[in-house]
Amino acid sequence: MGWIVLLIVVLLGLGFIGFYNRIIALENRVGNALAQVDVQLKRRNDLIPNLVNTVKGYAAHEAGVFDRVSQARERMLSAGTVEEKSEASNALSQALRSVFALAEAYPQLKADANFRELQGQLEETENKIAYARQFFNDTVLEFNNAVSTVPGIFFAGPMGKRPKPFFQTDEAARQVPSVNF
Repeated sequence: MGWIVLLIVVLLGLGFIGFYNRIIALENRVGNALAQVDVQLKRRNDLIPNLVNTVKGYAAHEAGVFDRVSQARERMLSAGTVEEKSEASNALSQALRSVFALAEAYPQLKADANFRELQGQLEETENKIAYARQFFNDTVLEFNNAVSTVPGIFFAGPMGKRPKPFFQTDEAARQVPSVNF
């Protein structure tokens, strides 16, 4: 009888160790995925001043658009939590849509090689951001499932592990901005 109890204790211990290692690995993947999102957001933030300066030369009287881009970029740079980064990224995406909409009104700007190159780089970066967000959210989903289902629900709380927030797009970011000239 003593051997059976010892075997059960050993199996439970091994199960806990396996679960603990899985949770830590998933948590590390979430951190890595967020770092990948941050890399792409930083790349976008680095491209924005060049784009804005190029557009300013053609549309200097559209200062409100540039102010929104500048404010959104500053907000993005100061964001700390996933929720703040998500909100700031959404605001920046909306502001950038206004810049691209502004370019439609200036054919000579659309023909500018520098603008076209910057626009192409930003579009590529936006695609990378979308992929990085998807990867992050998939990783968070896997982590959240692990800590919210049996047996995780019994062990995650005492380990201090709670479900993590997703990188979300708000409803306003899904709308096409209206730009009037």
